[in-house]
Order: sequence, then C-alpha cells, then structure tokens
Amino acid sequence: MYEGIIAENVGIAGFNGDLVESYMARPLGPGPFPGVVVFHHFPGLDEWSREVVRRFAAHNYVTICPNLHHREGQGDLQEIVSKAWEAGGTPDDQFLGDLEGAIRYLESTPVHNGKVGVIGFCSGGRQVYLSACRNKKINAAVDCYGGGVVVGSDKLTPRHPMAPIDMTKDMGCPLLGLFGKDDQNPSPEHVARMEEELKKYNKTYQFKSFDNTGHSFFTMESPAYRQDAARSGWKKIFQFYGEHLR
Repeated sequence: MYEGIIAENVGIAGFNGDLVESYMARPLGPGPFPGVVVFHHFPGLDEWSREVVRRFAAHNYVTICPNLHHREGQGDLQEIVSKAWEAGGTPDDQFLGDLEGAIRYLESTPVHNGKVGVIGFCSGGRQVYLSACRNKKINAAVDCYGGGVVVGSDKLTPRHPMAPIDMTKDMGCPLLGLFGKDDQNPSPEHVARMEEELKKYNKTYQFKSFDNTGHSFFTMESPAYRQDAARSGWKKIFQFYGEHLR
C-alpha cells in the first residue's frame, strides 16, 4: 500500500489543440489506477479545487482538473472568474474539447487502468451531465449540485445552445447526483425533473438530496459548507466510483 502522491501543474492539448493549464495528481505506485476528470466550480481552479484533485489521488485515482477559465488570461483569479461570468461561461463545445484532451492525458499515463470517471461541482455539475451524454469514454459520472441542467429555451445561449436535460436519452454511463434540498439552482423541482427523464430512458442513476443544505455544501471555505452532508457525499462518491471504475 502506497501512501504518497505526486501533484503538479501540467499542460494538456484541449479544444482546437489549445494548450490548457491543468492540475494533476496521482498515487505513487505501480497501479493500475482508475482515472478521474474534475470540473471545477465556477470560482475556478482555486485551492479547494486542487485539494479535491489531491483527495482523489490519495484514494488511488489518477486525477486531472483542466482550468476551464484558462482562455480568459492570467492574473488575479477573481478577475478571471469575472471575465468568464461576463462572457456567459465556458462554451459547451470548448469544455467538451478540453475534456477529450484530459482523457487523452489520462490514457497516456502508464498507471491508468483504462476507466474514466468525471465529477463536477456547481457549473461543473452541469458539465458532468452534458459530458455523460456526449462522451462515450466515460464510465461513471458524479453531478454535485449542477445548476442549469434543466432550463427553458429562453435561457439558451450561443455558448450553451442546448439544455443538458434534453440529451438524457444519450447518457452512456451511470450517474450519481448529490444535491441540497434548500438549493434553488438546481431546485428540488429541477432534481425531480432530472429523475423523471432518467427513469423515462431507463438510465442507471443514484440521487441523494440532503436536508437543511443548499448550494456549495462541499466547499469548506464557503459559509454554505455542511460537514455532515459533505462527509456523507464523499462516502457515496467513493462507493460509486469503486463500483464502476475498479
């Protein structure tokens, strides 16, 4: 049993061949280990997101998190996040290209076992749902309070031209969803709508919604952090990945 990990900044070839700044961590040991791609929350590839990557590595997953705000430039993280917000978020085709680059990077890692999971928080949760419907290399997907999966046609934009909920029939892997009952994006009604579609198309999924819990309950730096929900959520994540990636 190896207890060490290695973590470092790396560059991956993402959408259109762009070199995308990413953060990667893997266990020290011969493997083979499953791979995980993390989609950071909208506040960006911050220290908490990096800690998520290292946490997976400590649990014997080769893990990478592409910086989806990379193209907004270098400098102060808050300024970069503001630019991304004003631009309307990461375009769907762009992040799907970056995902493909992250998977190729995992596949090139000698200790990778060939299986890939994705996990995302906040906006990253929406990206997880979309990824599970669009990328057939994914073996398991975890949506942590992803807002914007259920949206009306009036909310669609050139950057987000389709509602992920409308792609549910194409979902190609099991899905774990973790939500707060006090959240409004996604609201409990949106979660129920997702379940309705997943059942309609006979998809494999598990959903858990926590009482007295809102958005961002995994993020320790946030006032919204809920220790019991986060602890239970992590347990479910590792059980789910253990079933589908090992």
